[in-house]
Amino acid sequence: MKKVFIAFITFLLILINTMAFAESSETEDIIGDALVIRPAGLVAIVTGTAIFVVSLPFAAITRNVPKTSKKLIADPFNYTFKRPLGDFKYQTATTDQ
Repeated sequence: MKKVFIAFITFLLILINTMAFAESSETEDIIGDALVIRPAGLVAIVTGTAIFVVSLPFAAITRNVPKTSKKLIADPFNYTFKRPLGDFKYQTATTDQ
């Protein structure tokens, strides 16, 4: 399992470096988004939700639950599911309180 993880990370690093030096086309952006960025967004949603659950008592004490949920859950969700495929310049709404 460790070898698979190391191979996957190595593949991602090569892919990221290659994309940084090459002029990307819209097709390459869409493929990279669908194969790498969207699954990473799903991981970010799950991780953010877990962190939110742990931090919820502290956020409730400081009355900061809406901002905490936006940053940890809503923003990754919007970036993963509402952003057009291949659009990496997508901006989430900036309604910080």
